Amino acid sequence: MSEDLRLVLSALVGIIAAIGLIVRGRFHPFLALLCGAFLVGLLDGMPMADAAKAIQKGAGDVLGGTGLVVALGLSLGSMLQLSDGAGTLARSALRRCRPVAAPWMSMAVALLIGLPLFFETGVVLLLPIAAAAAATMARSGDEPRVRLRLMLPALAGLTTLHALVPPHPGPLIAIDALHASLVRTLLYGIAVGVPTAIVAGPIFGGWIARRISPSAPVIEPAEPLVAAPGVMRALASVLLPVLLISAGQIATAAPAGIAPHLAWMDALSNPVLALVIANLVAMPLLFGRRMGEAGVQAALWSDAMRPAGAIVLAIGAGGALKQVLVSAGLADFLAHVAAHGAIPAIPMAWAVAVCIRLATGSATVATITAAGIMPGVVAATGTSPEWAVLAIGAGSVFFSHVNDPGFWLVRSYLGTSTQDTFKTWSVLESIVSVVALLLILAGSALT
Repeated sequence: MSEDLRLVLSALVGIIAAIGLIVRGRFHPFLALLCGAFLVGLLDGMPMADAAKAIQKGAGDVLGGTGLVVALGLSLGSMLQLSDGAGTLARSALRRCRPVAAPWMSMAVALLIGLPLFFETGVVLLLPIAAAAAATMARSGDEPRVRLRLMLPALAGLTTLHALVPPHPGPLIAIDALHASLVRTLLYGIAVGVPTAIVAGPIFGGWIARRISPSAPVIEPAEPLVAAPGVMRALASVLLPVLLISAGQIATAAPAGIAPHLAWMDALSNPVLALVIANLVAMPLLFGRRMGEAGVQAALWSDAMRPAGAIVLAIGAGGALKQVLVSAGLADFLAHVAAHGAIPAIPMAWAVAVCIRLATGSATVATITAAGIMPGVVAATGTSPEWAVLAIGAGSVFFSHVNDPGFWLVRSYLGTSTQDTFKTWSVLESIVSVVALLLILAGSALT
C-alpha cells in the first residue's frame, strides 16, 4: 500500500470512527474527536507519544487564540439577551415594516444582531421575537406559515454571519491559520454574505414556507433581568466590536507620515482587545446602574460560561484532530494535489470543510480542521488567503443534520417535524454553502 493511500485511509477511518462515536455512541464531540485523532495516528504508524504531543499542540494552539474570543463573545451575547437589548432592536425593526417586507427585515435584523453573537445565542434571542411578530401579522389560521416566513430569513442571516464574518470564531481561526487579512476577510465576507442570505432567506424561505405547516409550540425566551435599553444603546453594543476590528484598516491605509500616529487604532483591531472593550462598554449601556448588582453579575457570567465549556472543549478537540492530520502529512498531500492542478484550491478548501462538517456536525470544528490542513495548498497555488478562508467557512455549514446540535435547537424553535426540518433548515444551510461558494469563486476571479 502506498504511503499516500495509507494516509488517506487513516484519515477517513479516524473521522468515520469519530462520527460513529458521536451519532451511535452519543459521545460528546470532545471525546469522540480525541479518539478519532489517536486512531488516525495509530493507523498511519505514528508513535503514540508523537500522536499525544500533536494532540496537545493542536488543542493548545487553537484554544490559545480562540478560547478568549469564545468566552468574550458569549458574555456579550449574554448581556444582549439578559438586558433584552437584542429584543429591543428586533422589535423596533419588525413593528415598523409591512407584512410583505417582514421577511426581508427579519433577515436584516439577523445580519445586524448576529455580528457579535454566536449562532446559538442569536437563535435563542431572535426567533421568539420573529414568532411574536408573526402572530400580529398573520390572518386567522395562517400564523404557522407566517412564523416560518419570518424565522427562516433570520436563520439565513445568522448562519451566514457565523460562517463568513469575523469576529465569529470559525472565520477568526481560519484567518489566523492562513495568515489572511482580518479586515479584507470581513469586507469580503459581508459582500458575499448579504446576497447569500437573500437567496437562502427571503427567497427560499418564502417559497418553502408555503409548503410546510409547523405545529409544535415555539420555545419562549428567558425573562430579561432589567428594563430594555433604548435602541441606540443596544445598537452601539452590537456594532462596537465590528467597528473596533475595522479600525485597523484605517491605520493600514493611512499615508506613511500619519500611520505611526495611528498605531493605537491597529492595536484596537485585535479581536480579543476589541471584545474586551465591547464588553466593558456594553455593561453600563445595557444595564445602567444595575450593572454592579451581585445578582446581575452572577446571572450574566453563569449564563455566558455554561455553554463556553462545551464549546471550548469541542474546539480544542477539533484542533487536536487537525494537528494529527497535519503531522501525519495530509496537508502536504493536499498541497501536492493542488499544485499539480488536480483540484483548484478554493473548491478543495470548501470540499474538505464539507466532509468534516458532515462527519462531526460542527461548523467550527470543520473550519478548524480544514484551515489547519490548507495553508500549504494556499501557498503552493498562490490563492488569496482571504477567499480561501471564506471557502472554508462556506463549506463548514453545508447540510446540517442529526449529528449537529444546532439542528435540534432550530427544530424546536421552528416547530417542525424532523422530516420538515430537513426540508427547511438543512436545505437552507446547503443553499448558503453553495451560493457562497459560487460568489467566492466569482470574487476570487475578479480580485
